[in-house]
Amino acid sequence: MEDPDFTVLLTGTSPHDPTALKAVRTVTGLSLWRSRQLLDSAPATVRSGIPFDIAARAAQHLRQAGLPTAIRCGWCQRTLPDGDTPVDPSPCTSLYWPTAHCPANSLTSCDCSFCAVHGPLPGHTAHPSP
Repeated sequence: MEDPDFTVLLTGTSPHDPTALKAVRTVTGLSLWRSRQLLDSAPATVRSGIPFDIAARAAQHLRQAGLPTAIRCGWCQRTLPDGDTPVDPSPCTSLYWPTAHCPANSLTSCDCSFCAVHGPLPGHTAHPSP
C-alpha cells in the first residue's frame, strides 16, 4: 500500500527574527532571500509531497523556532494543527488509505483486511474478532 504525501504549512504571521529565518532555510533549503519571502507570504506552503515522518520533523523544527505550522494529509486533506493536538476525529476520506492506518489520526486499533491477514501495523492492535 502506498503512503500518502503530506504538506507542511506556515499557518500565520511569523516572527521576523534570525532563528525563524534559519529554521525556514534549514527545512526548505532555500536561499536567505527566498526564505524571507516565504516568511513574509504566510500563510504559505513550506514543503509538500513528503512522507509523514519528514513532515513531522520539519514542522517540529519550525515550531521550535516560534513559527505557527500545520501538517496536511495529501489524501484526505485533514490538518494536524500542532504536534500535540490530534487531528479531526472524523474518518479519513481517502479511497486508498484505511482510517486506522492514516498517520494523521490517533487511532490505535484496526479491523481492515490487511491487518487481519498480516497482523497490525506498528503502534496498532487488531480489533478482536466477534
